[in-house]
Amino acid sequence: MQRVGSPTTPAPRMRHIRVVALAMLARCLTAFFGGYALTALVATLVARILPIARVDATVWAMIPGFLFYALVGLWSFHEPRLTRVAGAVWGGAVVAGLAVWLLGVRP
Repeated sequence: MQRVGSPTTPAPRMRHIRVVALAMLARCLTAFFGGYALTALVATLVARILPIARVDATVWAMIPGFLFYALVGLWSFHEPRLTRVAGAVWGGAVVAGLAVWLLGVRP
């Protein structure tokens, strides 16, 4: 008969801490890498859509990108539901990436 606190079975509190730690790791990865992917793809999309010279369009798309990345990161940690954060960030990155891919190279 095993005791509840034996080394072979972690205590329920330890399992809860592991789940919370994995959720925080997923939130951090989504905020940092997903936020970067979303920001880069949105900036690329905006630069592709703007009807000005390539250099100017790139600059005007990248300048607000810094603020956008910070806002995505802050929102990722503010939102209580991890699924909503992951869906919005990674889904937005996929949609922006598909839009950039469909538009192709700017002439």
